[in-house]
Amino acid sequence: MFTPRLPIDDVLGDLTDALATHGRAVLMAPPGAGKTTRVPLALLPLIEGKIVMLEPRRLAARTAAERMAETLGERAGETVGYRIRGEAKVSKATRIEVVTEGILTRMLQTDPELTGIGAIIFDEFHERSLNADLGLALTWEVRQALRDDLALVVMSATLDAAPVAALLDDAPVIRSEGRAYPVETRWLDAPVPKTQRLEQAVADLTLKAVAEAEGSALVFLPGEGEIRRVQSLLEGRVPPDCTLRPLFGAMKFADQRAAIAPTKAGRKIVLATSIAETSLTIEDVRIVVDAGRARRARFDPASGMSRLVTERVSKAEAEQRRGRAGRVSEGVCYRLWTKGEEGALSSFAPAEIETADLTGLALELALWGASEGDLAFLTPPPPGPLGEARALLQSLGAMRPEGRITEHGKALSAKPLHPRLAHMLQIAGQQAADLAAMLNERDPLRGAGVDLSLRMRALQSPGTADRGVIERVKQEAKRLRQGLPHIEPMSLGEMAALAYPDRVGLRRAGDQPRYLLSGGKGAVMPESDDLASARLIVVTDTDGAARDARIRQAVQISEGELRGLYGDQIAWHEVCDWDRREKRVVARRREMFGALVLDDRQWKDAPKEALARGALVGLRQIGLPWSDAAKRFAARVHLMGDSYPDMSEEALLATLEDWLLPYLKGAKTEAALRALDITDALRAMLDWDQMQRLDREVPGHFESPVGRKLPIDYSGEHPEVTGRLQEFFGTTRHPTVGPNHVPLKVVLTSPAHRPVQVTMDLPNFWKTSYADVRKDMRGRYPKHPWPEDPTEADPTLRAKRRGT
Repeated sequence: MFTPRLPIDDVLGDLTDALATHGRAVLMAPPGAGKTTRVPLALLPLIEGKIVMLEPRRLAARTAAERMAETLGERAGETVGYRIRGEAKVSKATRIEVVTEGILTRMLQTDPELTGIGAIIFDEFHERSLNADLGLALTWEVRQALRDDLALVVMSATLDAAPVAALLDDAPVIRSEGRAYPVETRWLDAPVPKTQRLEQAVADLTLKAVAEAEGSALVFLPGEGEIRRVQSLLEGRVPPDCTLRPLFGAMKFADQRAAIAPTKAGRKIVLATSIAETSLTIEDVRIVVDAGRARRARFDPASGMSRLVTERVSKAEAEQRRGRAGRVSEGVCYRLWTKGEEGALSSFAPAEIETADLTGLALELALWGASEGDLAFLTPPPPGPLGEARALLQSLGAMRPEGRITEHGKALSAKPLHPRLAHMLQIAGQQAADLAAMLNERDPLRGAGVDLSLRMRALQSPGTADRGVIERVKQEAKRLRQGLPHIEPMSLGEMAALAYPDRVGLRRAGDQPRYLLSGGKGAVMPESDDLASARLIVVTDTDGAARDARIRQAVQISEGELRGLYGDQIAWHEVCDWDRREKRVVARRREMFGALVLDDRQWKDAPKEALARGALVGLRQIGLPWSDAAKRFAARVHLMGDSYPDMSEEALLATLEDWLLPYLKGAKTEAALRALDITDALRAMLDWDQMQRLDREVPGHFESPVGRKLPIDYSGEHPEVTGRLQEFFGTTRHPTVGPNHVPLKVVLTSPAHRPVQVTMDLPNFWKTSYADVRKDMRGRYPKHPWPEDPTEADPTLRAKRRGT
């Protein structure tokens, strides 16, 4: 059926057999095997209804559809069509529909039975995008509950197939072993020097590659910035027959098409992001130069912010990139690392669900009416970020506390935007369309200052702005504006605050433009920025740092505007707290929006209990004021075991409100707190029976055999008692305390009260060391008794009678 023949053709029969018998399959095929364009066409005779294939990127979806249509001698939109955000080429005759991954979720939410669809194909599933993971989980539930006739295929080049097959109830795994052409791998002889910039190293390796090997080159770089810098370094240095072509997701489709199309003469060097890793055959490429870096989004639930990080590629990604060199002929892959360094690469990149902002996922789950535990996720969403996402949705009014979606939430889910921006659109109407589109795009004015209003003005007067970005913003705003109502005009700051209620920033005191955000995190702005003097701002973009994130975009908002939007959330709070600088309790009344203090006044009539609780905060910072008596009492209680309260410092500080509050006696300064005697408060933690037992089993004194009360020192590692050696005569059983019979450390002294022996085993002392002590002491203290057998002698504190 197909020409020319590709490696995937050898297993298409096995795949169709697996679907005929099991209705599901996992297909493993190396890069260049042809799975993307051959599998949907091979399934056409087998499947009743449409075949929907998911692609992770718009360029891949459009290109795959066009190539399949070309195979059939048709144009896209006939038997094979595609649907991507903002564009569709389908017709009533369309049997194969190639879509980007988010579109499947919308199809499922609109029609869970997937009426008219006979098969779903997840292509390049190894990329593990959030939408793909969610789409597979929802599709699998539909197949189990509603559509057991729905065929399901998961395809990948580098995925670990076993977990996916197990998730799909032991689906058959089909493997295509062959590659179209062999690829030689060449590593560096030595690591790139740390002092050399990545772009310079890549440019040098690229020049080496095109000088040594034939054909066009595909150079993998982490982002557009690196692409532009490498392009600048290569211009004027590449061979005359080479044309430089950038390729990244934000480019116009016509420019993307030019990058992947065959050259009319000579060869080309395509400088690409990971957009070129999968599903695309770039004509004439026989050389791959891999910079070994990938850019990923990392979401920090603690700050509620995402940031882009550049990381080393995984082994799977490196293999995927390597395969690009062998699609049209034999090729060579140059890697910007040594063979020894390759061992340190991780096997696979993390799934997006592990690192991304999960607000959209949480909204989709609420709309579906299921929790994450009800669905079969290959990687379950992490509880922390998912909890933060649900908290945000509740604050936007999209979700109820019990997790059910609201009508407002349903409206947000229908918009192709992050729920923050969808909420802004829903409340502000058409006027917010430009801002929503701008915030959904990359910055068109990099390095032009923080103020978001500069970007919005660029829509009318682009000036030095990136024209491609401005044009995309205008087109997207036009689409978003459809069907939205006209709402009373709002300022840019008000609209931004609708989307980012947790990122309203209040300037901190001081010369540095540092801001506290309403969500509790800190952010900093360059001192030279025109917006640095603003008291209140809304931060729309940062670098995502967990502490003092650098503000990249923000807009000013007035306090009146903030009160107009969130007056119901601004309230007075009466606070008694500990001031570390003044070392005392301070009582304040504060008007707050989230973590922001809009007004701060002295609380003159603060009740005593509130002041006392403020003092407890101070105690937790300076520690408990232990007196000797308090230490002895706590040590005695410790010897009673677990049936008595825990009087360790850690436990007492954690429960100050329960035992110390009534005993503070108005102490409000550090000096007054340090002067407290907490002994009575500790004693009050025991009831009458406990005190009686404590005094009985762990007494404060030990009564010696002569009836003298000797104080027990509980401050050391072992409880200790000191007494004259003679008053212990006749003692054949060592004294102990507590229910566990902890032995006392007995310090035996001479008649002059100097220690002569320390023992924790009196009977053994009498048998062993006493003889030496007696020999030494008899000469020094002849008037005192030193019997040969002290166990038979009577205890005494008196000297011998004269003449004895």
